[in-house]
This record gives sequence, C-alpha cells and structure tokens, in this order.
Amino acid sequence: MRKAARIAPSILAADFSKLGEEIAAVAGASDWLHIDVMDGHFVPNISLGIPVIRSIRPVTDLVFDCHLMMTNPDAYLAPLKKAGADLVTVHIEAFPDPVAIAAQARDEGLGFGLVVNPPTPFAAIEPFVELCDVVLVMSVQPGFGGQSFIPSVLDKVAATRKFVDLRALPTDIQIDGGIGIDTIGAARRAGADVFVAGSAVFGAEDSAAAARELRRIAEEATDDGP
Repeated sequence: MRKAARIAPSILAADFSKLGEEIAAVAGASDWLHIDVMDGHFVPNISLGIPVIRSIRPVTDLVFDCHLMMTNPDAYLAPLKKAGADLVTVHIEAFPDPVAIAAQARDEGLGFGLVVNPPTPFAAIEPFVELCDVVLVMSVQPGFGGQSFIPSVLDKVAATRKFVDLRALPTDIQIDGGIGIDTIGAARRAGADVFVAGSAVFGAEDSAAAARELRRIAEEATDDGP
C-alpha cells in the first residue's frame, strides 16, 4: 500500500519580506516545510540559517524538513534541533559514509535522511538506505531554485522505491527540483512520496490552492501504479 502523497513547500521560493505570512498561508494545505540550508561551499549559494529557522518555528506545526547543502552538517545538528528542526537530510556526496552522522542525528532526536544529486547513482546510497527516514532524490542541481526538472532521475526514484518496498522499509522517498503540475504525476508514478515544490507553490496567486492541486494530481497518479 503506497503512502499518501505529501507536499513540502520550499520556503526558498517564498517572499522573505513576509515569510511568516507565506508559511501560515500554506500550512493547512501542506505536510512538511522544506528548508534549504546552504553554506556557500558545498553549493555556490548561501541561504537560510539557524536564526531564520528559530524565528519561524512558532508560526506552524508543520514538520521542519531541513535540507543541509553543507560540507560540515555534523557541526550544526544540535543547534538545528534547538532551533526547531525535525528532520535533516545530508548529501551522500558530502558524507560518502554517513553511518556516524546518522547516529549523531538520532542522538539529537532528529529524523535523518540522505540526499543524492542528479549525477550520483543509486549505488552510492544503497548500503545506507536502511539508516534513513527519507531518501531525497534531487531532480535539479542543488543550490538554486527555479531550475528545470531532470526526467532521467526518475529511474533513480524507481530504484529507491523497489529497494524500499522489497525490504518493507518505512523510508519515505522525496523528490526536489522542478516539481509542478506537469512533473509531479510522473514523479509519483516512479515512486516518490514527498514532493518539494518551491515556485509552483509560492509563485502561485493562491499558494494553498496550488499545494492542494499538486496533492490532487499526485494522488490521481497513485491510482495509475508505479
């Protein structure tokens, strides 16, 4: 039985002059809140940090899904937890052996997941999927919003889905990058459970309605099977 499709709006695409209002507007139509934390080293951009996460925690009860595009995320797990993070995802490219950081995240009371970039094969994360609450498959190159979806990553989503299902793991499969009304159905059919959407939600005139429409399309695609 497939899990229900869940929508995780990415606040990187929100209007930062009214961030609390933007988050509150989508809260009732969403499941997780995707928070990109970039250090300017692992990716060529700098984004949200701990003070922002702390400031928005009182705004919503949504799961804070913190995507750590960082070379040293292990140094920040405790401060992230204190700021209000619920889940952290770490790039396999930054931590080719993530056993220690997964244990560290658990010790801090955080959910843990691995992220895999478009060029990186499923084989890189395969030995570690059982450590994960979530596997995040990037469908764009990480670091900037507004990029076009890379269809070839759907094979990796499908490989992850097969691995998880054969072992009856509870691991969620998340996809991030270029997710919108034209791509979410294919991503769902390939096996994704959680859909990160930035401009498709926050760029819409009615962000909550946009999130609900994405969920509707994903759930319809569920009926088509993988």
